[in-house]
Amino acid sequence: MVKQSELAVITKAKELCSYVLTISDKSPKKFRFTLTSRLQNYAIGIVEQLLFANEVRMAVKSRRLLEERLAMRRNYQQKAFTNMKMLAYLSQLAMEQQCILPKQYEQITKKLYDCQNMLGAWVKSDNRRYAGE
Repeated sequence: MVKQSELAVITKAKELCSYVLTISDKSPKKFRFTLTSRLQNYAIGIVEQLLFANEVRMAVKSRRLLEERLAMRRNYQQKAFTNMKMLAYLSQLAMEQQCILPKQYEQITKKLYDCQNMLGAWVKSDNRRYAGE
């Protein structure tokens, strides 16, 4: 079976998610159902929203349908951005509460920065590609 190449932002988001799941597994028990689960859920949510956005098919003939699809894609992209902001906040809080180590927080921040930049580039690309048609 031939695997299609996926968007770089999705690959980066999957790496971020995997990292969050790995480090949060070692978090103290007292945070398991609060910070740890929230960190994991937001990390998974980022991947989920990016995959949903990428699944919106833009190859349509009708301008009205294209605008609807673009709005749908933008909605998913915006939700991914919001999840990224929440993950950044929660990881900072987790570090402050000694749920994760400062080095782990730093890694999450770097991975989030890459994801945010790549998602921003995707949004700009969509705007250039579909706004002027």
